Amino acid sequence: MHVPRTPFSVLSEDFAASPYRYFAQLREELPVHYEPGIDSYFLSRHEDVKRVLTDHDAFTTETFQVRAEPVMRGPVLAQMGGAEHTAKRAVVVRSFTGRALERQVHAIRANAAELMAPFLPAGRMDLVNDFGKPFAVQVTLDVLGLERKDWPQVAAWYSGVTEFITSLTLTPERRRHCLDCAEQLEAYLAPIIEERRRRPGEDLISALCGTEFGGVAMSNRDVTALVINVLLASAEPADKTLALLFKHLIDHPEQLAQVRRDPQLLGAAIAETLRCTPPVQLIPRQAEHDAVFAGTVVPAGSTVFCMIGAANRDPGAFTDPDTFDIHRADLGTARSFTAAAEHLSFGSGLHQCVGTAFARAEIETVAAMLLPLLDEVRYSPGFRYREAGLYTRGPLSLSLDFTPVR
Repeated sequence: MHVPRTPFSVLSEDFAASPYRYFAQLREELPVHYEPGIDSYFLSRHEDVKRVLTDHDAFTTETFQVRAEPVMRGPVLAQMGGAEHTAKRAVVVRSFTGRALERQVHAIRANAAELMAPFLPAGRMDLVNDFGKPFAVQVTLDVLGLERKDWPQVAAWYSGVTEFITSLTLTPERRRHCLDCAEQLEAYLAPIIEERRRRPGEDLISALCGTEFGGVAMSNRDVTALVINVLLASAEPADKTLALLFKHLIDHPEQLAQVRRDPQLLGAAIAETLRCTPPVQLIPRQAEHDAVFAGTVVPAGSTVFCMIGAANRDPGAFTDPDTFDIHRADLGTARSFTAAAEHLSFGSGLHQCVGTAFARAEIETVAAMLLPLLDEVRYSPGFRYREAGLYTRGPLSLSLDFTPVR
């Protein structure tokens, strides 16, 4: 496929329409790509991206003060270090692992069954808009102990927060809209946080309210920021990954048949989906000192964007990287959901995504429910596949036909 060589911009409509066709050119010719419009550097090689994500002293999360804190209403986990990071991250991780995770799997199943029910007799469902988006938000609300009926309103606010964090360029109008969404979400959470301080339950908000650091309880601002942090980390990748998983399996019917025959392969299919088409495509960091990549100096203070999609398809890290293959020997399903993952879809190192175990449980549980129900699954007649997003990316819809369930 011919790709125009110059001028090249990550911010162009061409790139937004299909970033994957530019990744090889970036890695080979522009491994350190400078984008003057936003004064930022983009790294696309696996070894460079891994270096940035794991060297926390040289590449800090300082950029989140501007990119995230205004809409998170306070500092997020990625901005913390040392004992504070360890203590606060542990509370969140505990709510996503062990016995807490077992409880959540029941809620995941119940939510999924309820949402799927109306579509099964019809034999048609948009996996993104009918199911994935409401499901991802509702399940996260369960974990937080928030009212499931509030999901459309919470989803609208959180999409404004997400837009602020994931937009590389924002008009003043959109910026105001995003900040309004954040303020309304904060106002919605404030009385709930106060109530959980007085009457704690089993939910994550109660756990955060009861957490002390250095002998001092977390402020409402701290709790709000972590709640919004969890909402984004849990809901944002889940619906995209689920839809992308089904797209890859429908596009590779022999692999779909193998997963149907052997459900043990489902974990490998999810891991390969994350490698091949990561829902989070960009992770920003700030260079603390001058840093050299591929002979190019990235000056101290610069914003560096790690291009996860390009790094995950680097032939230096994976054999035949543009091919979707659930049997690939260089991925390792077991470690694909840990800090030792070869793919970089959950980040890497200290600030690896807190919701990794939960995301895996969520997607595996739902896919295992859907596969037997969606017999002879295929794209609906006339359906045209389209993806969108530069920072996070996923299908706009995924209309599927299958054998109706009586």
